[in-house]
Amino acid sequence: MKINIIGGSGFIGTRLSTIFNKKNVAFTIVDKVIGASFPALTHNVDIRSLKDLRASIDLNAAVINLAAEHRDDVSPRSLYDEVNIEGARNICEIANEMAVNKIIFTSSVAVYGFAPLGTDESGAIAPFNDYGRTKWEAEQVYRQWQSEDPQKRTLVIIRPTVVFGERNRGNVFNLLRQIASGKFIMVGNGLNRKSMAYVENVAAFLEYSLDFKPGIHIYNYIDKPDFTMNTLVGHVNKLLGRSSEIKFRLPFSLGLLIGSSFDLVAKITGNKFPISAIRVKKFCANSVYESAIESTGFIPPVPLIEAIEKTVRFEFIEDHKNERVFYSE
Repeated sequence: MKINIIGGSGFIGTRLSTIFNKKNVAFTIVDKVIGASFPALTHNVDIRSLKDLRASIDLNAAVINLAAEHRDDVSPRSLYDEVNIEGARNICEIANEMAVNKIIFTSSVAVYGFAPLGTDESGAIAPFNDYGRTKWEAEQVYRQWQSEDPQKRTLVIIRPTVVFGERNRGNVFNLLRQIASGKFIMVGNGLNRKSMAYVENVAAFLEYSLDFKPGIHIYNYIDKPDFTMNTLVGHVNKLLGRSSEIKFRLPFSLGLLIGSSFDLVAKITGNKFPISAIRVKKFCANSVYESAIESTGFIPPVPLIEAIEKTVRFEFIEDHKNERVFYSE
């Protein structure tokens, strides 16, 4: 069985492709960006182009869709719908043509919005942004595809929490960089807990899910345990040879005011800033999820505490300045 990885040149896709490559699994990447790792195996395709996508999907393939518009500041906002929803429709149309019976789709816990603590796969759907909304609508597109031949078709929907790891330049990296710089200021009391997912483990579960049987399989992806911000920051400081004590704290209300001020300046000037009201809210919110993945028998290859240590060493202790990085939220 050939595997087509749509969006395979990105952060998760490159890790997944590396796993397949080491195991001599037949795969191709379909992406609007040709990555440095597997250029010879990459079809340069925008998911919005039905014609180009059609020429890149193999007969009877298993399709893994990692492509998405996901940043908080996407412009124009219509890109969320064009890529996340219309892209899903294009994939399903071609899947019908190419006798594809297995689709694995990476959605997001963003479909739950500001979810109650311990939200599992049965949680209420309440997205607060276009990213979460369009991921949920894309899930419905894939559900419709599966329902058209439910005895033969396998649909796996994976909803990861924030994904981090070496070479990623997303929110977790930004936090770690602030801590490493010695200029980190805790906003709020730091008692809020965060669910996280290490990229190597997410990629491993994507590979594992290729063996799932026909039906619809939906899983949140979280690596446990869920650390408080105080615990996370303290542990990173220890790894960097510093005291675990957090010396500077900012009340949430003041942090939110500062974020809103940056939003106003961004609106006036058209510039983008790393600080915004929504990012302050995300930082201070609890985001703790539960998952039914354990019931599948999957065991994450890297414990979370080890994953954090590997990332901190790679990014802030060892020298990897010339290696490729991936930008995400």
